[in-house]
Amino acid sequence: MSARLAVLVALLAVAGTGCRQDMHDQPKYKPYRQSEFFADGRAMRPFVAGTVARGTLRDATPFNTGKSGDDFVTEIPVAVTAELLERGRGEFQVFCSPCHGRTGMGDGVIVQRGFKRPTSYHVDRLRQMPIGYLFDVITNGYGAMADYAAQVPIEDRWAIVAYVRTLQLSQYAPETDVPADRRAELEASLQTGGEDEESGEHH
Repeated sequence: MSARLAVLVALLAVAGTGCRQDMHDQPKYKPYRQSEFFADGRAMRPFVAGTVARGTLRDATPFNTGKSGDDFVTEIPVAVTAELLERGRGEFQVFCSPCHGRTGMGDGVIVQRGFKRPTSYHVDRLRQMPIGYLFDVITNGYGAMADYAAQVPIEDRWAIVAYVRTLQLSQYAPETDVPADRRAELEASLQTGGEDEESGEHH
C-alpha cells in the first residue's frame, strides 16, 4: 500500500505541475497587443458608450454640477468655514494663481512670461456672476482655460470658488458688510487716506 500510495502521490504531483504550467501559458491578450480575432486588429477593446469608471458616477445635483436644473446656483452648497477658505486658498495658489495671480487680478506668472492675460476676477461681470458659474468654469473649462475636473476634486472646487469670492469682496465689499461698531474706524481711515493723497504722501 505504501508503494502504491507513493506512486499515486508522484503522479498527482506531475499532473498538478502540468496543469499549473498550462494555466500559466494559457492563450490571452495583453494590452496594446495585436489581435487577429477582432476586425480592427486590436486586442484592447474600446469602452462601451456611456461607461462610467467606478466611483466617478455623479448625480446632477447642485453640489456636483453647480446648477439647479439649467440655472447656476447662487449659494455655495457646502458650509463656508475658515477651514474651507484656507483649503481654497491653498488650492487656488497651486492651480489658479499661475494665470490669475495671487489676488485674482489676472497678472499671474504666465502673463509675465508673455501669455494672454485672463480676465480679472474683479470686473463687474465676474463679480455679479452666480457662484455656480465659477464652479462650472473650473469643472468644464472656458475659452483658453482648460477644465480641472481631473485635477481638482469637487470639494476643493467649491473651496476655490469660496476663496475667489473672498478675493472679490476684499476689493469691493459694500459698506453694509462692515460691522456697525467698525464703520467709524473705516470712515476715519478713508478720510486719512484722502488727506494723504492730497498732500502727496503715500504709505
